Amino acid sequence: QVRLVESGGGLVQAGGSLRLSCAASGRTFSSYDMGWFRQAPGKEREFVAAIAWIGNTDYAGSLKGRFTISRDNVKNTVYLQMSSLKPEDTAVYYCATTYNTRSTAWATPTTWDYWGQGTQVTVSS
Repeated sequence: QVRLVESGGGLVQAGGSLRLSCAASGRTFSSYDMGWFRQAPGKEREFVAAIAWIGNTDYAGSLKGRFTISRDNVKNTVYLQMSSLKPEDTAVYYCATTYNTRSTAWATPTTWDYWGQGTQVTVSS
């Protein structure tokens, strides 16, 4: 059974940084694409970033330059480094996984097969 566990969320001031982690178990991590989504209260879940099993990445356009996704296939962990955080980045951040899908489908939540429970990020002004 696939399990994804996020960590690293918390309260940070605007302009600060956080690094989220997502530890995966239950499948051959290195063969799967990994992604991050976020959901703010009253809003739909939105794509943040994704990284393919071969290492190519994609980001939501508005987040490029501030967020960086990476993975460690030895530790079975994917990371999301967030910098220059803004109050509008406040949301629950979710990790997700899917098998080797087209990167053009990454932004669609239904592309992803398994999800973590989420970690809260709150950015104060």
